[in-house]
Amino acid sequence: MITLLGKANSRASRNIWALLEAGADYQHDPIDYRKGEAKTDAFTAINPGAKIPALTDGDVAMFESLAMNLYIAQTYGKGSLWPDDSAGQALCLQWTLFAATELEPPSVSRLMEFIFKAEPDRDQIKIDAAAEQAKRPIDTLEATLAARKFLAGDAFTIADLNVACVADYLLRTGFDFSPWPKTKAWLEGCLARDANQKTNDIRAKEAAAAA
Repeated sequence: MITLLGKANSRASRNIWALLEAGADYQHDPIDYRKGEAKTDAFTAINPGAKIPALTDGDVAMFESLAMNLYIAQTYGKGSLWPDDSAGQALCLQWTLFAATELEPPSVSRLMEFIFKAEPDRDQIKIDAAAEQAKRPIDTLEATLAARKFLAGDAFTIADLNVACVADYLLRTGFDFSPWPKTKAWLEGCLARDANQKTNDIRAKEAAAAA
């Protein structure tokens, strides 16, 4: 059984979403890096970088949340999150790397300004620059979604989940998706999925317990 390490109000939320989509049994250990819980010997044996999330599953121990989602899809989501055909599988790999290298840098840059700073102290120049940087990868999404409903074919896969969980950072910071209507509709559909709504409930309960 998978053990997911890391509080839900972190990148671990994307792993919870994937686990719920796959219907996988898992245990959740919501360790908090802000309390130093990621610096224990047990955790750094999994991730020497002392960052969350991480997971274990039998002899498998890994970190990097998007890679973890690929593992979850390949191991527990065959035929659903993980396509049966090699072309679909290749697209899942492609779009996951796209999410990490093209979309996440500007998305996280904006999110950090909103999470860690009150409105008067936010760097609007940095926020606007990140929005400008995000336009090119969103153009790529728009062109793709004009031709098909989902990123790796005709059904929702880990490709959609991994890109959507990153694009959500832009949505949470007020980024205007209206110039990209196909992407906007696709993102709203992904985020409305039952597994993601359950993930949001887990995050909310965790936040309430910590308050």
